Amino acid sequence: MAKRVILITGASSGMGYAATQLFAQHGWEVYAGARRVEKIPTGARIHPLHLDVTDVDSRLQFVKEALGDGLRVDVLLNNAGYGEYGPIEEVSLDKIHKQLETNLVGASELTKLVLPQMRQQRSGRIINNSSIGGDVYSPLGGWYYVTKRGLNVWSDVLDTEIRQFGLRSIIIEPGGTQSSWLDIAMDNAIHNLKPDSPYTPLAEGTQKLLSGMLKTTEASAEDLAKVFYRAAT
Repeated sequence: MAKRVILITGASSGMGYAATQLFAQHGWEVYAGARRVEKIPTGARIHPLHLDVTDVDSRLQFVKEALGDGLRVDVLLNNAGYGEYGPIEEVSLDKIHKQLETNLVGASELTKLVLPQMRQQRSGRIINNSSIGGDVYSPLGGWYYVTKRGLNVWSDVLDTEIRQFGLRSIIIEPGGTQSSWLDIAMDNAIHNLKPDSPYTPLAEGTQKLLSGMLKTTEASAEDLAKVFYRAAT
């Protein structure tokens, strides 16, 4: 039986880390990418690779590592992402661009790199890790929610275009997950406040609200990895 191959982005923590371990345990060759390569799990069938999804050359090299080994790519799991929280008025343009590049554009550009080979073999799946934030929202997450709503629409449209070739684009929308995501997002929210910002009370209240709400509904990263695996198989 031919080796099954998956490319996973954002593999250094959380759901990406857990998915890397799970797919390898099931015998897949896992090309696991992240900026912090040293944080990627190690083991048989895991190929840790440096990947910055916002960088053209880094994306190219990541995909070439798998295709250069003479392998087919069966699944791309677009998992890399983060929350650049803060008041819409006060988040800088540079940070807006970085949020869009990481959560949406990077996924699209990586997908473009694997589609020709998938189309040739007439099989393959693009799994896109979005968020419940693509459908519901709270204060301070405006730019993050834009990327997730956009990813949802992009994934659905892509699916209508590639089904004719035997390919699928699948969206996954987790809710609260046991990871450092919320802490990082809320740290960003505080750092993005300008001195004497009129949004400070709102930021403090939102932090308390989300921390309480999400922690009561959190799934484990391992639970979500199983969802990714079902989507891939």
